Amino acid sequence: MEVTTGPLGQGIGNSVGMAIAERWLAATFNRHGDDVVDHYTYVLASDGDLMEGVASEAASLAGTLRLGRLIVLYDANLITLSATMNVTCAEDVGARFEAYGWHVQRIDGQDVAAVDAALTAARAVADRPSLIMGRTHIGYGSPHKQDTWHAHGEPLGVEEVRLTKVALDWPGDRSFYVPDEALQEFRRAIEQGAGLDAAWQRRVDAYAIAHPDLAPRFARAIAGELPEGWEACLPTFTPADGDMATRDAGGAVIQALAAVVTNLVGGSADLDPSTRTAMTGCGDFESPPQPRFDEGLPTQGAAGGVWGFAGRNIHFGLREHAMAAALTGMALHGGVRPFGATFFSFSDYMRPGIRLAALSRARVIYVWTHDSVALGEDGPTHQPVEQLAGLRAMPNMLVLRPSDATETVEAWRVALRHQGGPVGLVLTRQKLPVLDRGRYAPATGLAQGGYILAESGPGVPAVILIATGSEVQLALDAHTTLTNDGIGSRVVSMPCWELFDAQPPSYRDAVLPPAIRARVSIEAAAPFGWERYVGPAGAIIGVDGFGASAPGDILMRELGFTVAHVVQTAKDVLMRSEGDGLP
Repeated sequence: MEVTTGPLGQGIGNSVGMAIAERWLAATFNRHGDDVVDHYTYVLASDGDLMEGVASEAASLAGTLRLGRLIVLYDANLITLSATMNVTCAEDVGARFEAYGWHVQRIDGQDVAAVDAALTAARAVADRPSLIMGRTHIGYGSPHKQDTWHAHGEPLGVEEVRLTKVALDWPGDRSFYVPDEALQEFRRAIEQGAGLDAAWQRRVDAYAIAHPDLAPRFARAIAGELPEGWEACLPTFTPADGDMATRDAGGAVIQALAAVVTNLVGGSADLDPSTRTAMTGCGDFESPPQPRFDEGLPTQGAAGGVWGFAGRNIHFGLREHAMAAALTGMALHGGVRPFGATFFSFSDYMRPGIRLAALSRARVIYVWTHDSVALGEDGPTHQPVEQLAGLRAMPNMLVLRPSDATETVEAWRVALRHQGGPVGLVLTRQKLPVLDRGRYAPATGLAQGGYILAESGPGVPAVILIATGSEVQLALDAHTTLTNDGIGSRVVSMPCWELFDAQPPSYRDAVLPPAIRARVSIEAAAPFGWERYVGPAGAIIGVDGFGASAPGDILMRELGFTVAHVVQTAKDVLMRSEGDGLP
């Protein structure tokens, strides 16, 4: 399989996700020798790949999970772009991977027979991932540039290429030369591949007869389809349920989905008690019971018993960077619907993997909780401010910040339906009122990205309040005050810019009429980007700094997220807007 690995090290993380998907599918669907999932994940990696921090996180995770069908061929030419390895990295890479729990072999990487033997040995190791360290020579055959950084960082040049060909007994005057024996070998691969594919399809057909209960699930998983009627499982919420954090509503949705979307697989960066993402009764994804290094006892799944590789809760550990890369690998492998969770501020650690998921249009779901400065006492290190703006700027990325429990259900509905790339759900730690959908517009409006939630009356509003997430309730409270003051206002909930921008101009203009220039946006995050919606006459209520350590309600008050401030800002904007005046 090919993935868009991009920056060095990302492919290692992708491969761990692919190996996880293979092990889960095999443990879930293979039965008594009827193996419809039976393959290895191979990686070609460089010195630079293994230096990047994501590779260390991913290798640690792979060793912990004992992913025995993951095989990394390390092209150890010991050269980086600007220097040799003894300058940039003096470590023993093999010893590091052995410490991670990998099976490590050291060979001459230019000896074909040694490579073949090492691959055979690696495939025989079922309980550990394998690293094959092949010592190679960059620029091999070049009389003047072999084993130098020049062969890495610059072209050999016409004359050096000619000399290299001569040194390797290659026709020196031929360009793009493919010997007949090489061409024949590749042509045979086409026929062999077709035969292997046909043989696998026969196994799948036989599996369907032998296991009529599992075969439809397997086919649906591989096709990336959702089970018919899956949406019926989604919970409903009303004000009678009491105030509820959107992370708690999201947790309830996950529990409901887990029973129906049976290939929903994911976890968190050691934060599932806080992100509410553990799937009860679905077991932990882990290697079959092994002696613990510290107790000599079998491991026990935290989510209920020993499940082995069929468990659906993945404990990524404190490895957000690797988690993001692995989720992309899981999605591109296919067969599973992956999600990963952490605090929203820590999405920064995930950013390279998120970007490549978006570039690849991988169907990954990110659950980010503790979504704003309102989380309070943990302080500015944990309070996300600029993350919303940064992720919204990313192509092919949906960022959803629901306002209450009912919008959270709709956010999950969108996330599972979406096929054009990753989706991020940005959820609160603090409790929020569940909006009365008998009084306000239905939460299904979330699918359009932004929708009219409330209006003062049938006439044209004088001012529009636009908000996301927890600030929607603030906008509604300000709307009530403005209405009581005789000022017609409209509240627009805009949980997803990307979905709103994708709507026809007629819809966008109906929600935000160009003639209404008095607009105020309200979001507890960096104000960057809101200019497109409030226009030159509008105002943005946001967060210009990094927050502070204080109880959430006090911090929000000090930063201006109060009814009084929103109302006064709306009146000021109304006064400034051309042709408008207070009644």
